[in-house]
Amino acid sequence: MKTLDVITIGRSSVDLYGSQIGGRLEDMGSFAKYIGGSPTNIACGTARLGLKSAVITRVGDEHMGRFIREQLAREGVVTRGVATDPERLTALVILGIRDEEQFPLIFYRENCADMALSEEDIDEGFIAQTRSVLATGTHLSNPRTAAAVLKALELARKHGAQTALDIDYRPNLWGVAGHGDGESRFVESAAVTAKLQATLHLFDLIVGTEEEFHIAGGSTDTVEALRNVRAVSGAVLVCKRGARGAVAFTGAIPDSLDDGQTGPGFPIEVFNVLGAGDGFFSGLMKGWLDGADWPTALKYANACGAFAVSRHGCTPAYPSLTELEFFLERGVIRPDLRNDAELEQIHWATNRQGRMGGDWTTMRVFAFDHRKQLEDMPGYTLEKGGAFKELCLKAALQVADGQGGHGILCDNRIGKRALHAASGTGLWIGRPCEWPSSRPLELEPELGADCGGLEAWARENVVKVLCFCHPDDDAATRAAQEATVKRLFQASRRNGLEFLLEIIPSKVAPVDDMTTATLIRQFYAIGVYPDWWKLEPMTTEAAWQNAIAAIEDHDRHTRGIVVLGLDAPEAELAASFKVAAAFPLVRGFAVGRTIFGEVARDWLAGRIGDDEAVARMAERYARLCAIWDQARAAAA
Repeated sequence: MKTLDVITIGRSSVDLYGSQIGGRLEDMGSFAKYIGGSPTNIACGTARLGLKSAVITRVGDEHMGRFIREQLAREGVVTRGVATDPERLTALVILGIRDEEQFPLIFYRENCADMALSEEDIDEGFIAQTRSVLATGTHLSNPRTAAAVLKALELARKHGAQTALDIDYRPNLWGVAGHGDGESRFVESAAVTAKLQATLHLFDLIVGTEEEFHIAGGSTDTVEALRNVRAVSGAVLVCKRGARGAVAFTGAIPDSLDDGQTGPGFPIEVFNVLGAGDGFFSGLMKGWLDGADWPTALKYANACGAFAVSRHGCTPAYPSLTELEFFLERGVIRPDLRNDAELEQIHWATNRQGRMGGDWTTMRVFAFDHRKQLEDMPGYTLEKGGAFKELCLKAALQVADGQGGHGILCDNRIGKRALHAASGTGLWIGRPCEWPSSRPLELEPELGADCGGLEAWARENVVKVLCFCHPDDDAATRAAQEATVKRLFQASRRNGLEFLLEIIPSKVAPVDDMTTATLIRQFYAIGVYPDWWKLEPMTTEAAWQNAIAAIEDHDRHTRGIVVLGLDAPEAELAASFKVAAAFPLVRGFAVGRTIFGEVARDWLAGRIGDDEAVARMAERYARLCAIWDQARAAAA
């Protein structure tokens, strides 16, 4: 039984992409960090398209190696074949976007971890599980890594898997160009040609640009080069031709490239050529392994390549299957795809899992982001408040006990130490932005007028904002609050942070079964698409049905809803949970003062110590978790 669709083998790296566009790499001042390396990119790209993917590579036993391993897991890539090398560092690439032709880059790959890949890293049982093995050219450049690739290919053929080659010719990685020539895509080399030609017979599919077929075929005439490759390999040959699309040859090579099988190209703006080939190959593998004809497979490939050249980064640019299908059905609305708002919303919403791991279909959130409520308690000081929030975190971690589906809401003003300590614990972490009790809405000063402060946030923090609003608000109040929410939402997206919008109309004016739904529709109307909604408990099924319909009419890919507590007694919360749990889009709760309120007063007054405070909060939090789980089970 084949449990995998594709195993890629070869390079893995951390890409540091210059954030400034149009300048020299020398002048770039900030960088975005992504995973990279052609096989790693393709493993992620195919996983996004619904294939079960894995990668065989090596990473260092350090922060960057762990980043690659963790990000692969978030992307849904099987990491069984990722070995940790204790002696070598993870490869690093520093690169930038100058224009559509120039892409300055430097490979830091001297004795890097993935170039230590060896035959011992190739597990026959693992290879036997896959339908295909995909190799890339760089790892044929070194005897040790070439031996590993050849072993994987031989085992693939032994176990009935198909084999594919991305020629992926980088002259400086073959030692025929200098360190400063990372942009170079072609340098003639008889030695490289001979090495490639000695392996081409092992492949069922070979993919490359015209320049890459020039090196594989030993000729700068593309047709002649393809015929030279055909002379030693019966593989399907796919030649990428940039803006002219791509062409596939299953048999003899005709006199003109135009006589091969083609798929439609897409009239889009070229923003970034780096990683386009890996996106292309991801789409091609989807079509090939699904048994599509070559025009269809090339259509997928060209579309995925179009996404890649339109966005910043390599792996982050690749589409989900939902996004690809939407794009193919709707077509190009504007050539700069990264500025197509409808497409970008689908891209973000269907690839979020790769940005922030975890299964959050169940949400049990201990909310201790309260500031004013704590500050108003007798005995409060900033130091005591911070210490108490560390106790809250201890209680949350005690209840979570390493299990998924638990989280916290914690602020940075009082709870900074707890907030930072929570990072990496596996908890979902929401962080508030609103100035407490403000109406019209004001934000915490640390964010800055343009919300530029979000740039300093940990990427696993979820931006949370509470807005006291009501459909009966006067025009000026509504406009001011919506402008603030939209500004914060847009800044969250720019910084790759998920966004939670909490709305509480009952503190403003009376509510009915349509109040919350009306507010939800108003926020969607201004272009705000929260990843999460935090809603006050509604007592009727009609109110919940209306709210959920308002969300699903605009965003079928939302993360979901959590129910807030409003300091309600436990029995009242249990009743509200019973109603809410009947709706799958309601993922759980975010409750605070019901858990910590009384405990905080006793602790600040010195009536109890740290251990008792943690124990009491953990007991209350655990009981609410159980009440929610029981309500959900009963609804199911």
